[in-house]
Amino acid sequence: MERIQIPPIFLKQPTLEGGQGREATSPEPEAPTINCPYCQDRGVILREGRAYRCKCMEARAWQNRLRSAHLAPQLSRHTFANFDLRFYSRQAYDELTGTSYYESARRCLEACKNFVAQCAQQQPTKGLFIFGPVGSGKTFLAAAIANALASLNINVLFVVVPDLLDQIRATYDRRPEEESPTELELLTTARDAKVLILDDLGAHNYTEWTRNKIYSLINYRLIYELPTVVTSNLDLKQLEEYLGERTTSRLLQLCRSYHLPVEQDIRLILSREERRY
Repeated sequence: MERIQIPPIFLKQPTLEGGQGREATSPEPEAPTINCPYCQDRGVILREGRAYRCKCMEARAWQNRLRSAHLAPQLSRHTFANFDLRFYSRQAYDELTGTSYYESARRCLEACKNFVAQCAQQQPTKGLFIFGPVGSGKTFLAAAIANALASLNINVLFVVVPDLLDQIRATYDRRPEEESPTELELLTTARDAKVLILDDLGAHNYTEWTRNKIYSLINYRLIYELPTVVTSNLDLKQLEEYLGERTTSRLLQLCRSYHLPVEQDIRLILSREERRY
């Protein structure tokens, strides 16, 4: 838990006691909030003359890694362990993979786990291109990858593609005195991330400008063989209509493709289940 600094303007000021013009006694300053009862927020525990690292430091480091990965709080709870294969039919046939929906999802899950394992061993590895309909669990698996890497202290950056493009556009209205990042800083952060996750590279209104930015990013990751995960609601052939052949050709070189099919949006299923209780 982070400490919250309360602005002085919200602190109660001394008042006049009983309206008689006599200043009230200033209240005693409150003791600072202690978040960890074991080390009193010092980060170490002293026992018999020795200092031991407190377990709260691991929690703080984990929170810092999630912040650096740009993972939203909801996404930070997604793990491989709670990826539920029950949403994928054992009867429905996936024409793209020649197997059931369940088997396609299981293979995709295993590929994600293997990707993390190879990154942990610092082995050269191809990235992942995970595609499927809306609500099929693509973002869930991408976030699970990010969480697994962060738990291993591997630097990872999770980027929602439309949000990144909006941030880049916003830099053109940036005033010189502002401290917000520049276009170069945003692109450099994404290009140089040890592991980059691009979520929702799908059917959007791409302009020539946005197509060039995405191409530049994908091409850089390919040239320098940097592990990359991409999710999309389109397959590469469909995506080519939006981004062009040169970008999808590089995605094909950069990543292995995995289809994640479902019969129904998982979010709708979960919403109905929640209403029952």
